[in-house]
Amino acid sequence: MTHHTPADYLAYVDRVWEGQASPVEHLSGQWSDLGLIPVGERTGLFTGFANVAVFDTGDGLVMVDSGEWRTAERLYRAVRDQSAAPLTTVVFTHGHLDHVFGVHPFDAEADRDGAVRPEVVAHEAVAARFDRYARTAGYNEAINRRQFKQPRLTWPTEYRTPDTTYRDVLTLRRGDLTFELVHARGETDDATWVWIPELRTLCAGDLFIWSSPNAGNPQKVQRYAEDWAHALRRMQELGAETLLPGHGVPIVGADRVHRALGDTASFLETLVEQTLELMNAGATLDTVLHTVKAPEELTRLPYLKPAYDEPEFVVRNLWRLYGGWYDQNPAHLKPAPEAEIAAELAALAGGAGALADRARDLLAEGHDRLAAHLAEWAAQAAPEEAGIAGVRAEVYEYRARRATSTMAKGVFSWAASESRATASGRGLLEVLSALPAGERESMGAHIVAGGRKPVAE
Repeated sequence: MTHHTPADYLAYVDRVWEGQASPVEHLSGQWSDLGLIPVGERTGLFTGFANVAVFDTGDGLVMVDSGEWRTAERLYRAVRDQSAAPLTTVVFTHGHLDHVFGVHPFDAEADRDGAVRPEVVAHEAVAARFDRYARTAGYNEAINRRQFKQPRLTWPTEYRTPDTTYRDVLTLRRGDLTFELVHARGETDDATWVWIPELRTLCAGDLFIWSSPNAGNPQKVQRYAEDWAHALRRMQELGAETLLPGHGVPIVGADRVHRALGDTASFLETLVEQTLELMNAGATLDTVLHTVKAPEELTRLPYLKPAYDEPEFVVRNLWRLYGGWYDQNPAHLKPAPEAEIAAELAALAGGAGALADRARDLLAEGHDRLAAHLAEWAAQAAPEEAGIAGVRAEVYEYRARRATSTMAKGVFSWAASESRATASGRGLLEVLSALPAGERESMGAHIVAGGRKPVAE
């Protein structure tokens, strides 16, 4: 077993910045043996898929985010291995499940000792998010199973609600430190970034994640790319010397922090500008999707690779935000049922088998997007035919292998598994369970593990 030191970790952080190492090591918990890693004065970082920052104020501890339920006990032990001081405050940077399920052991400690539980502070929209999660638990369970290829994943309906909420800005004074909380809309509508001026340290939450911004996510609620860019520009003005992201390694050094925030803002700004220019010119969604591109000089950067989300999905979300759901194709305004369209096309082609055969030919020619349309129509026209299901599986397995983002990999892999189940006569759960563990849990640059609770959105 490798025994790391904090110096080893900081050297690794530097290699990640230079593009010589991958943030996957951090995200998958390979540095977890270090517990709380000192990354600055009075500052400890608990690493894993989602980060937790712990600050010693001189009068108790303040924690920014709390991780997910699987790491809650390990977080508690890591904190208590270094300090017996009471945890007075926990700030949720937003309400995603991988950031809000680590408070329970500290609540339990306070109850045992007859002490006051930690005060949880968050934006006022976090409670509304938790209410929505409870109301849509079945839907969230289904889409997260698909996105992360976790067929046994279940979605929680009970949450640690905030004790104190704010709307725009909130300043907390704890011991010798000041925590300036600022609301932003980005990946979520309830985001908070935290500035600790005495330490020149910025906790960005999921406004910075060592991947191209998760501003598209095809299965989730609205994202806010332009507001996100504004927040990044505002943070850039602070002159922070350390940036602690919601996911991935810290960025140390004022120049590096300034550049990372600026590059990420530029990435979002160019997608917004290109999309709005085309929308204002009367372009259809189809034209916008196949025209707007993120600059290669940005997507090549180690912190902006499209490993989780991708620019095409961000463009769709921008269209939804600024233009609604109508894509300017009149046939899509009140469409026929997809199964009827598939049956008609199959009849014109000479049967569903002809569509499937053409899909396979197109796939061999490298036209995987077009092949997917034909394979989908063939499968809808003949949903129980094993041979056609096999072709559909081939198409989506190919697309999953070529996909760069977690979003695309998850959807394509799930579709392929559905068809493999049909083609083989096995159940979907059996097919998914037979996948290699690495394939089931791979998220490109992000790693999650399934089980009773999901860990990311």
